Amino acid sequence: MVRLILIVVAVLGIFSCNSEFLPKPVGYFNIDFPEHKYRVFDQPGYPYRFEYPVYASVVRDSSYFGDAPENPWWINIDFPGFNGRIYVSYNIIGGKTTYKVKAESGGYRDSISTNTFPGLIDGSYKLTYKHSSKASSIEDSLIHTPNNIHGIYFRVGGNAATANQFFLTDTVKNFLRGALYFDTTPNEDSLRPVNDFLMKDMLHLINTFEWKKENSKS
Repeated sequence: MVRLILIVVAVLGIFSCNSEFLPKPVGYFNIDFPEHKYRVFDQPGYPYRFEYPVYASVVRDSSYFGDAPENPWWINIDFPGFNGRIYVSYNIIGGKTTYKVKAESGGYRDSISTNTFPGLIDGSYKLTYKHSSKASSIEDSLIHTPNNIHGIYFRVGGNAATANQFFLTDTVKNFLRGALYFDTTPNEDSLRPVNDFLMKDMLHLINTFEWKKENSKS
């Protein structure tokens, strides 16, 4: 028995000396995705309506990345099964925005500005390109839906915190922005299947989106 073990060890040693060691490729957990099914978000008092997945929930946003939302129409679309969330912010073109500026005393004070259409566009691009240090690419595409909704869709490549963003506007009164984030360390390879899956839901949201007639001047 000892002789047999020594022979086996010797044979394995010969083969190991003549073969290159190759580690196993990195693997990720298999994800069972649900079927894409949707329901309508059409709450009284909100200036917009759209369809969102049945496996998501819509909650009013009480804190937008640590800051108080500027109006009650900011919402989150939560995907608890994927640790994901679409942050949805809404602004009235020509309305007022309050933000914090640093005072000479070292503290912060409120400053009020007007939401101009060019300013909101510029702000959306700046928020997207804040991720350029981690992004391998940033692509933007024009949005024009059958409901006469217009805007821009951003697809961000690489290990950026958000890979999918968009804004929608009627150019005269309403401006809405959405960005998908995950409660995990950004990793393009591991998040790609989930990003691709939820991107279909974001596109469905966009294609079913409508400004309510009583709130639109377009």
